[in-house]
Amino acid sequence: MKKQNVRTISLIVCTFTYLLVGAAVFDALESETEKRRWEALQDAEDMIIRKYNISQEDFKVMETVVLKSESHKAGQQWKFTGAFYYATTVLTTIGYGHSTPSTVGGKLFTMCYAIVGIPLGLVMFQSIGERVNRLSSFVIKAVRTSLRCKRTVASEVDLICVVTTLSSLTIAGGAAAFSRFEGWSYFDSVYYCFITLTTIGFGDMVALQRDNALNRKPEYVMFALIFILFGLAIVAASLNLLVLRFVTMNTEDERRDEAQAMQALQVAVKLEGDVITSNGSILSGYEGHDGQSLNGTNTSSMCSCHCMCLNGNRHKKNQYKLRRSPSHIRHLLPEVVPMQDLNYDYDTQSLHTLADRGTMDSSYMGVDMVDSTERSNGSPLRPHKLLKRNVSLLSFRI
Repeated sequence: MKKQNVRTISLIVCTFTYLLVGAAVFDALESETEKRRWEALQDAEDMIIRKYNISQEDFKVMETVVLKSESHKAGQQWKFTGAFYYATTVLTTIGYGHSTPSTVGGKLFTMCYAIVGIPLGLVMFQSIGERVNRLSSFVIKAVRTSLRCKRTVASEVDLICVVTTLSSLTIAGGAAAFSRFEGWSYFDSVYYCFITLTTIGFGDMVALQRDNALNRKPEYVMFALIFILFGLAIVAASLNLLVLRFVTMNTEDERRDEAQAMQALQVAVKLEGDVITSNGSILSGYEGHDGQSLNGTNTSSMCSCHCMCLNGNRHKKNQYKLRRSPSHIRHLLPEVVPMQDLNYDYDTQSLHTLADRGTMDSSYMGVDMVDSTERSNGSPLRPHKLLKRNVSLLSFRI
C-alpha cells in the first residue's frame, strides 16, 4: 500500500477517534449543567404563568418577542455599518448568527456573495500570512546577523515560535479591549477572541451588540473590524506553517514516486521476444518485423534486470505482459536431436541427422566445430571426438 493511502487512513481513524474523545469529554462537562439550567428555566416559566395568570400560548408569544428583539438591542443591523460587519462575518466564515437575512433576495445574495467572497478571503489571508512569515524570517536573520551567530537563516521552528507569539499577543490584547468595552470577564474575552479568530463563531458572545454600538461608537466598530482582519492574517500565517506542511506531504510523496519511476526508466533494459521467468511465467512481447506484438498492437516494454537484448533491433519499444504460468513448457524448448542420430559430413564439415530431418545452421552454433589441435596437425577430424564435446546448446532448423 502506498504511503499516501496509509497516511489518509491514519488521519481518518485519528479524526474519528478525536471526535469520540471530544464527545465523551463534553458530555461529562456540560450535560449536568444543561439539565440543571433546563429545570431552572421550567421553574421560572411556571412561576411567571402562576404569578401573572397567563396561558401557555401567551407565554410562548412573549418568549418569541424576547428572542426576536435580542438582535435589535445593538440598533439597526442592516444599515451600512451593520451590513459591513455582517459581510465581514460571511467572508471570513465566522458566521456569528447574530443577524441573518429574512428576505428571499437577502438570502440569495448571501449565497452568491459567499461563493465569491470566501475563496477571495482565503487567498488574501493566505497571502498575508506568507508575507508575515517572510517578514519574520528577515527580522530573525537581521537579529542573528547583528549578534554574529553562526546560523542566520530562520528555520520552520523559529517561524512557528514567532507566529505563535504574535497570535498569543493578539488574543491577549484583543481580550483586554473587549473586556473593557463589552463588560465581559477577561477569560470570557479570551474565549471570544479565540472562537472568532479560529472562525468557529458560535454566536453566544458577539461584540458590538450593546447600547447601539454600531451607530454610536464608530471607533469601537473600527477596532473590532481591524482586530478580526489582522488576527485572521496572523492565524493564517500559523496555519501556513503548521497545517499546510502536513497537507503537502502527499504531494511530496507522489513527486518522489515519480522521480523513482523515471530513474528506473533510465536504467531499464529493453527486451524483445518471449521471456520465461524463473517461476515459469511467460512475458509475451515482440514478434515479427513490423513492430507488432503477439496481439497485434504496438507495445513497449522494459526490464530492470541486467540481461542482454534478445534481438538486434534495440530501437523498437516493446511491452511485456504476464500470461498464465504454464504447467509444461516442453513445447517452448527447441527440438533436440539425439546424439546417436547425428552424422558428420567431412566434405561440408556439417552435422546431419540420419533421417535427414534438417540441417544445422552454423550461424546459431554456440561452439567451435573444429578442433584447433587436430587442424594444426593435419589429421582428419573424427566424428567420435567431435560428438564427445560438451555442447551446451544446439539450434536446429527443422
